[in-house]
Amino acid sequence: MRQSTITRKTAETDITLTLNLDGTGRSSVDTGVGFLDHMLTLFARHGRFDLTVTCRGDTYVDDHHSTEDVGIALGDAFRDALGDKRGITRYGSELLPMDEALVLCAVDISGRCTLRYGLTPPAQKVGTFDTELAEEFFMAFCRAAAVTLHLRQLDGTNTHHILEAAFKGFGRAMRKAVAVDDAAAGEIPSTKGVI
Repeated sequence: MRQSTITRKTAETDITLTLNLDGTGRSSVDTGVGFLDHMLTLFARHGRFDLTVTCRGDTYVDDHHSTEDVGIALGDAFRDALGDKRGITRYGSELLPMDEALVLCAVDISGRCTLRYGLTPPAQKVGTFDTELAEEFFMAFCRAAAVTLHLRQLDGTNTHHILEAAFKGFGRAMRKAVAVDDAAAGEIPSTKGVI
């Protein structure tokens, strides 16, 4: 069963997150950060991951700690659910349009943390959400999951659309990367023999 439940409690946040890699896209997300809830719901739906997240954080300060720590918890859950990564496809990519926005997302479940963040949303906020926190979320995820992630904005003028395309593309790219490769069942997808 490729599932994981993560609990993370700090002085700033209290998070419980459950992930099923082989789900149907059902989600229940309550992070206290409305825009992040929307993005994670899209991520789960387009990745076909079953995802439950609750976070109680110090949003009276701002949304930074909750956004970053949810990224850490999600990365921890992927790393745990994948185990030794035996039999996975490892790589996934998606070129995703969202109205005028176009975002390329490519992922390598490499065992190494790299984020190349090429999104340039024009607005500093979507509602009350600071758009710079999207990069913090993705960096936290990459560090915790030990993956390489490239996000490139190829077009777009609407900040909501750009970030939505990124999260949808991220879900679809991760779906491809964690998929079991029937032709390589039981194999570690690396010449090193370990990821």
